[in-house]
Amino acid sequence: MTPTIDYSKIYTDAPQQHPNLILGSLQLLFWLFFRPTALRNHLVNIDPALDPDSYNPLDWRNQKLWQLLIQGFIVLPILTNLTRSVVLWGWGESAESIAVRVVGRAVFSVVVSVLVGVVVSVAWALVFSVVWDVAWGVGCGVNLGVTFGMAAGVAAGIVFDMAWNMAWGVAVGVVFGVALSLVFGTVGGVVLGILGSVVFGMVGNLVFGMVWGVMFISIMGTTINLWRPVVLYPFLTIWNTLLYLLDKALTGTDPSRLRYHSAFWDEWQFLPLIGLDKHLILVAERNAVEGQAAIDYLSHSRHWAIPGAQKVVQIELDARSLERCNDIEAIRDIHQKLIVGELKSPVTALLNIFTRISGDVDAALNQQSSYNQRLALRAVVDSLDAQLQNLARTSNKYAPRFYPIAQSWRQIIGNYKEVLAKATELRKEIDSPYITGVPLTLEQAIFTGRNHIGTRIEQLILDRRRPPLLLYGQRRMGKTSLLNNLGRLLPNSIIPMFVDLQGAPSSASDNAGFLYNLARGMITSAKRQSALTLPSLTREDLEKDPFTCFNEWLDKVEEALQDNTALLSLDEFEVLDSAISKGRFDEQDVLGMLRNLIQHRPKFKILIAGSHTIEEYQRWASYLINVQVVHISYLKEDEARQLIERPVKDFTLRYEPEAVERVLQLTRCHPFLVQLLCGEIVVLKNEQDPSVRRLATLADVEAAVPEALSSSGFFFADIQNNQVDAAGLAILKYLAAQGEGAIFNKITILKKLPDVSESAFKLLLQREFIEEVEDGFRFQVELIRRWFAQI
Repeated sequence: MTPTIDYSKIYTDAPQQHPNLILGSLQLLFWLFFRPTALRNHLVNIDPALDPDSYNPLDWRNQKLWQLLIQGFIVLPILTNLTRSVVLWGWGESAESIAVRVVGRAVFSVVVSVLVGVVVSVAWALVFSVVWDVAWGVGCGVNLGVTFGMAAGVAAGIVFDMAWNMAWGVAVGVVFGVALSLVFGTVGGVVLGILGSVVFGMVGNLVFGMVWGVMFISIMGTTINLWRPVVLYPFLTIWNTLLYLLDKALTGTDPSRLRYHSAFWDEWQFLPLIGLDKHLILVAERNAVEGQAAIDYLSHSRHWAIPGAQKVVQIELDARSLERCNDIEAIRDIHQKLIVGELKSPVTALLNIFTRISGDVDAALNQQSSYNQRLALRAVVDSLDAQLQNLARTSNKYAPRFYPIAQSWRQIIGNYKEVLAKATELRKEIDSPYITGVPLTLEQAIFTGRNHIGTRIEQLILDRRRPPLLLYGQRRMGKTSLLNNLGRLLPNSIIPMFVDLQGAPSSASDNAGFLYNLARGMITSAKRQSALTLPSLTREDLEKDPFTCFNEWLDKVEEALQDNTALLSLDEFEVLDSAISKGRFDEQDVLGMLRNLIQHRPKFKILIAGSHTIEEYQRWASYLINVQVVHISYLKEDEARQLIERPVKDFTLRYEPEAVERVLQLTRCHPFLVQLLCGEIVVLKNEQDPSVRRLATLADVEAAVPEALSSSGFFFADIQNNQVDAAGLAILKYLAAQGEGAIFNKITILKKLPDVSESAFKLLLQREFIEEVEDGFRFQVELIRRWFAQI
């Protein structure tokens, strides 16, 4: 089994030092010149007192600190003198002479480097204490200047003789005292110090050479991070290109060489890193975890060009992931994988389009029937056609990259829609248009009837008294479906603005979030139902003074309405009431805002919808005065017959008259139950032989009832658990056990159920579960009775 690699420990500013004493020492020198952040983090990890912001003394009991000193005072001097010895031996010098030179130079350079490092560091701290405090100059300069100043002083012996050690020691002290105070920025001047001492020391005058050597070192050392990247740039470009070519030739699961790219270890490089974006994309496509770790690291890079490259890489990776969606299943899943930020940017807008399309495709494929799948996919294709037109005209600089992807998606989705149609025709199946899981939207042609309710709402909207409206009805009676389709029932001068309070508005954490989601729902609904574009409102605008800002936005909305009237429909008002009860929103702020809107904005009408009367929510009654109730209940019989026999155009299933009557009897024209039972009938008929498939009989209706009760247990269980109390449940069970159409008077029921009160009957009548006939009570809906008869 291949071990898991933690790439966050590879692409980091706090890498682990190599455990080998020699290699670890060389690694410190490398960090000193190329990765000062890594060196700083390493030193702080050894002892927090080495942090420039720390004023604590060193802990000399720390073994890691002693290891650091050994590497700086012993290992590095040994390595440099061994190197020098090899060079001298190669030049033909005797072993005895080499030994004398090495030993003498080592002792002298150690002493001088330590003393000068301390003196110069202290002096630097005193002189420049206005800019860098004394503690940093002394603490870090002494600790680190001693350590690395000594090592570099010994290394100087490779180039020149003991006579110039004094000049070198001074140079080292100056360079390291200054460098460390500037957070390692000029430490590399030590190398130039060697050359400067050699050049000016050869003049013959030790003092003259020393002075000019120090000046040369100071100038070149303080500018090392300006010229060193330029000098090394051609070599690093070749190195980085070689790494890319090697990674490109890799196969299988071999680890990439991206970690060795100079972008991850040369912090001072300021020139463009050619090909970095291609290398990142190559690695990210092969190993998403490593690619993301590298991108995350580079997002905080000091290099001016790297964050831009990182952004380009992320956009390209997103584009390629969209391109790889070459079938309908890939398209439906991609919205769960794309991470789209909230910040407004040209590419974010494009990614949001593809995310919405993917989500719409997923929702379409979740439809139970192929007919509804095709219906929803047709809406997706229409949306993509509109987006393609926008992409062709837009000035968005990323549009050319994403336009071919949108074209490809449009073809894939359109082809799949045709495949569904051909498969249905080939199997001679009956397309089921019935929808029971979600409210009906504008795109679903099955919405039937409710014209009389639309007329009633229109009359109340035109009432000069401007009363608020309550759309009241039991759950699954079609309240939300009606609100979604009000645009069909009302004149064009009335602009429906439907907001589902069960969603984002009521789940917001504060007033700004509530008002933002309320406005967003209004904007979306006005655009969808009436093609009216309302002014935008951002969350940032609402942060300082939410209700004042929202009120000013309503002024702009009224201007956009011109001579029209807005109908603000708030569905599931009980959810908002619950949020107020929990203290998430202030009652006076929210309900007071609605009351103010009713009283002072004549272009707005308010409609709230729910399964409870306003009397059950007294808090609302005190704000929404003179509420007019619009009752939504069962469909009219002719509307229910249309839903059974002609739900959509070209519906291929026919019913015997007795079968239609039985559906009406079992459902009492309840819109949800009609669709539920008819949907199960279609499923049953599709399992039969094609010769009898297209005609539904009375026996088919009865056979579909058990499946209807089983498949929608959530509807019936909600009645049992949430809509009646214990006394009401006892009454329903008793009546259900008496059989279809059974009528029992109150006295008989009370004899059987002595603990039942009068209020229990009142609640069941209000909820429309039972009805009073002759001198007794019975179930209103036979299917509901059958559910309670079996529990």
